[in-house]
Amino acid sequence: MPVEGGSSSGSASAARHPKQKRKAHSLSIRRTNSTEDRPPGVQRGDMLEGQDSKLPLSLRNNLLDLFGQIEREFENLYIENLELRREIDSLNERLTGDGQTIEGGDPTKGALKTKASHSTSQLSQKLKTTYKASTSKIVSSFKATTGSRALCQLLKEYVGHRDGIWDLSVTRTQPVVLGTASADHSAMLWSIETGKCLLRYTGHAGSVNSIKFHPTEQMVLTASGDQTAHIWRYMVQLPAPQPPPDVSAPCDDDQDSSDKEEGEVDGEGPCEVPTVRVATATLKSHQGVVIAADWLVGGRQVVTASWDRAANLYEVETSELVHTLTGHDQELTHCCTHPTQRLVVTSSRDTTFRLWDFRDPAIHSVNVFQGHTDTVTSAVFTVGDNVVSGSDDRTVKVWDLKNMRSPIATIRTDSAVNRLSVSANQKIIALPHDNRQVRLFDMSGVRLARLPRSNRMGHRRMVCCSAWNEENQSCNLFTCGFDRQAIGWNINIPALLQEK
Repeated sequence: MPVEGGSSSGSASAARHPKQKRKAHSLSIRRTNSTEDRPPGVQRGDMLEGQDSKLPLSLRNNLLDLFGQIEREFENLYIENLELRREIDSLNERLTGDGQTIEGGDPTKGALKTKASHSTSQLSQKLKTTYKASTSKIVSSFKATTGSRALCQLLKEYVGHRDGIWDLSVTRTQPVVLGTASADHSAMLWSIETGKCLLRYTGHAGSVNSIKFHPTEQMVLTASGDQTAHIWRYMVQLPAPQPPPDVSAPCDDDQDSSDKEEGEVDGEGPCEVPTVRVATATLKSHQGVVIAADWLVGGRQVVTASWDRAANLYEVETSELVHTLTGHDQELTHCCTHPTQRLVVTSSRDTTFRLWDFRDPAIHSVNVFQGHTDTVTSAVFTVGDNVVSGSDDRTVKVWDLKNMRSPIATIRTDSAVNRLSVSANQKIIALPHDNRQVRLFDMSGVRLARLPRSNRMGHRRMVCCSAWNEENQSCNLFTCGFDRQAIGWNINIPALLQEK
């Protein structure tokens, strides 16, 4: 209730209209720390210091200001509502006194009631509009933070690269490790649980643009701006797991990593980790940047995609070039292989992606798909019979391999889509965006969640790639960006699907 003033204010309030008294009673939730009720010389923060709350004082002040604005707006509307109700009551009394009814009555008096009803309708609409406008920011803020954090929990941050990270991948065999490919000319292998760098590969002379693990052996395939792709072996020993960090603890240092100097690196650097400098095999047939590479099913052949507008198929054992896949009109941006069949899909800046079929050794068919209006940044297979393509035209399309004349679903976003990924078990699409967001959708195009992002959590620059890991009955999503870090997320799939 408001703090009472002197006797003059008491007499003034007593002289008010009875309905004004009812207004004071109905608005019983008042600001005990508002400006007009605050004692002279006392600040809002001083009145809040004695109250038990874990919120920072600045945040509490902002919330109080927001709720105060909402209350003032409702108070003004409430007073306006009372005035309109008086007018309506007066009109009804006049109509009753004249013995008129709406049916068959005087058209002018019917118009009066119509006008009153119209005013009431306008008031109702104004109340709804004002309420939505006043609370939309608060509601959306709560939904974005509490909802997303309940579904997507930060697992670990992997910091150690000296430049942006273009690609990342997770091993398909034990031990399960995370691999990252960076513009700093290196690739790194990480312990997923501890965030520690286990091994560093420095065999490339240019930016490492892609990294993929062999399906059954401890071998890695990397593609580089030095116009080559490398195959190299690794051997790592996982460290003992550490307790998870308390991400809910307050942080005083909210410095954006994008504001740090180029040579500044958080966390444990790569200086003390084992280093591999020589590749087991080098694939050298391209005349431009090799932007991506992947293993065909079985791991005996690999495919590479290059800015020279061609994709090459190689034998792993001999490093021999088997086929050159030509037909794209501009640079290739990505390539992907089917997990169980000898199928390859290549993406290009010419707004198309192509499906190459190597299941019949005698016939190598190709299909061209023109569903996008800008660069196709990636196209990937799912475990079933689908292809999912993402583009700079801000759309993602889901295709059926059995009938690829038109997409079966289209997802429209507000930012360009980079190298997307699809979870194997639940078929959830993870979309990394230029605008630093990562969104999750199902195969029918329904949005499921957005990964939380703030000064203390999430990427600070463009998110380049995403990759799933569904081992050990848990579902982890990994993302990397040009802020020089990779991030692991624990996705609560049952809750995610229940929210849907």
